[in-house]
Amino acid sequence: MNAGTTTDDEARMLASIPRLRRYARALAGNAVAADDLVQDTLARAWPRLSSCRGNGELLPWLFTIMHNLHADQVRRPRLLTVPIEEEAAAVPVRPRQHDNLELRDLEAALLKLPEDYRKVLLLVALENMPYAQAAEVLGWPAGTVMSRLSRARARLRVLLSEESPPVLKVAT
Repeated sequence: MNAGTTTDDEARMLASIPRLRRYARALAGNAVAADDLVQDTLARAWPRLSSCRGNGELLPWLFTIMHNLHADQVRRPRLLTVPIEEEAAAVPVRPRQHDNLELRDLEAALLKLPEDYRKVLLLVALENMPYAQAAEVLGWPAGTVMSRLSRARARLRVLLSEESPPVLKVAT
């Protein structure tokens, strides 16, 4: 434990990891990059934890740090790498037509959204974050959050309707 931190601080940080990982996975697009983003977020937040104590809630503060780190990573040129898990996913396997098809369609549609739309949609819809907190995390006015969220939902509806052909019913 660092000087100035408490076991409560540590417990709050640990409790936030699942939500941070979920948001990071959606931002980064793969588990390896998401885990790196979460680790970078926690590493940046830990020494400054005392500054959050007086200012309010921990989770929006952590999401703000993650948002800023991700924006920095997107701006930086980098080499394209493919995690081993994704390479393994390219190996042909027995077809499983009904295994998580809707979830895959949703993930694919989310990745097609502009990044600003995806971020606001994930914070409000997936993380159940109030508009005011999402605005704080993203550094936008609340009205911008609401308008981009509305556009994101509309675009997502269109993308999902384009990608979802009618399902054939199989007689059982």
